Amino acid sequence: MGPRAEKRGGTAVSLVFLFLLAAAIVISLSLGRYPIPVQALLDRVFQGSFESPGMEAIFFNVRLPRILLACLVGTALAAAGASYQGVFQNPLATPDILGASSGAATGATLAILLRLPQPLVMLFAFCMSLGTIALVMLIGERARAKRIVGIILAGLMISSLHSAASSWMKLLADPNNVLPEIVYWLMGSLNKARPLDVLFVLGPMLIGLLPLYIFRWRINLLTLHDEEAQSMGVNVRRTRWLIICCATLITAAAVSVSGVIGWAGLIVPHITRRFTGNNYRDLMPVSMLFGALFLLVIDNISRNLFATEVPLGIFTALMGVPFFLWLITRRGDLW
Repeated sequence: MGPRAEKRGGTAVSLVFLFLLAAAIVISLSLGRYPIPVQALLDRVFQGSFESPGMEAIFFNVRLPRILLACLVGTALAAAGASYQGVFQNPLATPDILGASSGAATGATLAILLRLPQPLVMLFAFCMSLGTIALVMLIGERARAKRIVGIILAGLMISSLHSAASSWMKLLADPNNVLPEIVYWLMGSLNKARPLDVLFVLGPMLIGLLPLYIFRWRINLLTLHDEEAQSMGVNVRRTRWLIICCATLITAAAVSVSGVIGWAGLIVPHITRRFTGNNYRDLMPVSMLFGALFLLVIDNISRNLFATEVPLGIFTALMGVPFFLWLITRRGDLW
């Protein structure tokens, strides 16, 4: 298949997932404990108002922000996972490989323990996540091992320290009020999504996602040996750090508002490869679309399947673990 045919194929796949995502958003707007009929949505579009003020408040203050956050978080985690898998040349790399999730968990746990309001919980999680990544990169640069290996090992060690810190703070928390809130946040959820949360993460995510999309073709070159990539005129070190920083920024933003949602960044890029192959020119945009669709569907299941909402992390783990076992036991390469 020639380059033009491959490009047409990638565009067709992107359009299909874009259509599916648009359909899922419309369906999601009508689902919930307080159903909003599709006819009411059409009336809002063409007539400018809902039939009741309560329906309008639920739509703009609860339903729409949650759907937008699910799409943004899913997009971010999928893009970060695909980026890390390419940069580290490891098919099992995930968005939290450098400690972004564990750092955010420590920050959020501390904020909840101090009984701070929700906006400060997100801010603590975001800042602690970025601080963790900065520390990991500093240690990785000074490690005696190869730079990439040093960064990964530093991420594992710092993540272990954060896990211990979070566990210690859970021991200090009030078991009746504070501890359940900490545990629920660590399992990942979007049940507290508000319009302010969307504005909080929109800027960092755009700053991180746009370079990943624009320079996605360079990730293909990072999968080669450094000498080969340099011979093609690419500054390998600068490009690698750009991709890592952008992927880390969107991971930190996603985890700060959703809590720890595992597996999405691992399984979405691998499923996407079944449709696009390994070329990041197509893999990155389709992973972004599929990530948004994937987490939106999971969120709909979590808030509608049972009488009590189930955290997102439980559902993603239930899907991710069997997929991971299949991935490591199937014949052939993981890529």
